[in-house]
Amino acid sequence: MSGINDSHSHEQRGVSDDVDVVYVGYRRRGRAIVEKQPDQEQLTLDRSLELVDHSPSGFEWGYGGSGPAQLALALLLDYTDGEEVALAEYMAFKTEVVSQLECTEPDGCWRLTGREIDAALREIVGEPVAPSVN
Repeated sequence: MSGINDSHSHEQRGVSDDVDVVYVGYRRRGRAIVEKQPDQEQLTLDRSLELVDHSPSGFEWGYGGSGPAQLALALLLDYTDGEEVALAEYMAFKTEVVSQLECTEPDGCWRLTGREIDAALREIVGEPVAPSVN
């Protein structure tokens, strides 16, 4: 997982030419925000909470708790658009990916590409489960 910097630069940075989907996490006024780029569409709790209610108060990352579990489920739901895959793999994805995300760069953001999600899912499941981002 690679980070990008400055809680405001996430709006100004373009997505790499070789990646179509990038999720960026940062904090605004103490609240965890996750955007799907390139459109800066904010990821919401709604869809994931309908399936499993780990953290109605919001997303988190960087450890193995309920907020990261909710984020892992929301990311997989959004990326794969498949409830079955998301429900089956989100706890392993939380452990392998979301618990490792850190906002250590100068801008205080983390960045997760579609290719990184594909690679993590291949490692967890042993085969591709989401449409590859090419």
